[in-house]
Amino acid sequence: MGRYVAEKVGRAVFVAWAAFTVTFILLFVLPADPVDLLFDPATINTVPPEVKEQVRDNYGFNQPVVGQYLSRLWHALQGDFGNSVQSGKSVTASIAEVVPHTLVLALGALLLAIVLAFVIAVVATSTRHQWLRGLVEALPTAAVSVPVFLSGILLLQIFAFRLGWFPAFGDDGWRSLVLPLVALAIPVAGPIAQLLVRSFGTELHAGYVTTSRAKGAGRSHILSREVFRNAGLPALTIAGVTFGNLIAGSVITETVFARTGVGRLTQSAISTLDVPLVQGLVVFVAVAFAVINLTVDLVYPVLDPRLRAAVATTGQA
Repeated sequence: MGRYVAEKVGRAVFVAWAAFTVTFILLFVLPADPVDLLFDPATINTVPPEVKEQVRDNYGFNQPVVGQYLSRLWHALQGDFGNSVQSGKSVTASIAEVVPHTLVLALGALLLAIVLAFVIAVVATSTRHQWLRGLVEALPTAAVSVPVFLSGILLLQIFAFRLGWFPAFGDDGWRSLVLPLVALAIPVAGPIAQLLVRSFGTELHAGYVTTSRAKGAGRSHILSREVFRNAGLPALTIAGVTFGNLIAGSVITETVFARTGVGRLTQSAISTLDVPLVQGLVVFVAVAFAVINLTVDLVYPVLDPRLRAAVATTGQA
């Protein structure tokens, strides 16, 4: 088991390191002069050479590339990505201010997506009407094919502008969270529902289900107590990966609904070419992906005895 944990932790560390390295190459090495990225393109030609030289010295751009990389990596390991060019605030502090808003949105959307996926799977596998089953099974595909920005605009038009049930923009109270949650949850519920529908269909034909039916167990009992526990394990992996996608996908949602969060901060950093902030955000999202996937990998053997036995066998070999 120790070997399994070490392997998963090592993979997570590699993902974070790779994200930092790739962003360093793209942002600090490939541009002809990275100093130019730190100024407004409209006024770059009016910046005095001595100012550029001072900025180059402050950011260490006059050092060898390897020295710059090692210096930035060392500071990044301590949580220091420098200061935002636009605001002058610490990159770490800027990200920390907006993370709670994005976590509330992402966690809420994930829970809503799981509920929607479970309802779709139960209806699809429980109904005796073929037309209803076909309609429900088509919902996940439709949900995946609808872009977040399109569903967000439709929700705004119907429930905010026409019906006036929810505020259109901002993050003032729980009512302003409803439409972003739904817009973000719809495409996420699709793949989870597809997997649950297939898993439910497979598990319902398993031997233990036949045994439970022979003992007189009802369909609802079998679904909730036995089938869901086994069919839900593959969905756990999808949900874990999806949560990382939710953090990344918040860029569109927070922009459409004008909400404070990591997504909107990313959009602002890219549009203003705030290089230190862009690098910090990319590394943050990569670390979030790595930590979530690591958590899923470590929890999975605890929930699934078969995988736990396979891990133990591999470790002994």
